[in-house]
Amino acid sequence: MRSFSTRKRVRAALSLSLTLALGGLAACATAVQTRPGRTATEQLLVAHAAERAAADFHLEAPEGSLVFLDTINFTGEWAPYAASALRQRILNGGHRLSTSRSEADLVVEIRMGALSIDQMSRVLGVPALTLPTGNNYSTFSVPELSLYSQAERSGVAEFSIFAYDARTGAAVPVIHRISGETQMRSHKFLMVMTWGKQEVKPGDPALDAEPWWKPW
Repeated sequence: MRSFSTRKRVRAALSLSLTLALGGLAACATAVQTRPGRTATEQLLVAHAAERAAADFHLEAPEGSLVFLDTINFTGEWAPYAASALRQRILNGGHRLSTSRSEADLVVEIRMGALSIDQMSRVLGVPALTLPTGNNYSTFSVPELSLYSQAERSGVAEFSIFAYDARTGAAVPVIHRISGETQMRSHKFLMVMTWGKQEVKPGDPALDAEPWWKPW
């Protein structure tokens, strides 16, 4: 009887262990998260750089002129956003937008020189390295070992512009090249202490003015 009772207790313990294990497996499910090609910080840096460039645009034409923005040569990943910023600038300048070249008083044509992200890092010490091992093309990574390091990301925008009378083809005075830049800079000391801008959030006022730490 005692042996039978012991076997029952062992079976009960095994059943409980199996139940808990299965419950633990069910509880360990992981949700899959998407990984976009561009981070939100990169998108905000480029967006604000485009808006800074658009803010430099000025068209010398009578107020109320009907303007057609020609974007046929304005292509790229963020081109639609930048074109929208330029349209807003035209409206803010007291002009009107035309959806047809034939009905417009003026045609403004834009070309994209740059609208992207620049990245630069400086390290006082040994930067992170990937080194080959053996003859089978395998590699191994060496982490950064530094006293001080600096990382900088910049949103850069530069557009070329010319304008002309839609009926006569005569040139209209306009700033021929506009540009804008937004920077984010972070620092690290002894690979532990960090300061500066680590990320950019929507509505961050640091993007609307040059930060105090820019010269660093």
